Amino acid sequence: MKYEEVKELTTQELTDRIAEEESNLTRLKFSHAVSALENPLRIRLLKRDIARLNTELTRRRKEATN
Repeated sequence: MKYEEVKELTTQELTDRIAEEESNLTRLKFSHAVSALENPLRIRLLKRDIARLNTELTRRRKEATN
């Protein structure tokens, strides 16, 4: 997910998406612990997507308080 796509989401969509992606990350980590994933790079990419979502959410919250 690119940052331009993240900016287009509403605040509620951001929070929902963060929760969804974090649960996906947890499932991927458990799957990887049990047996090797076909593409372990997905874990890194998912972490980066979550970070992008959190960054945009934090930016919006700071703008709302100012």
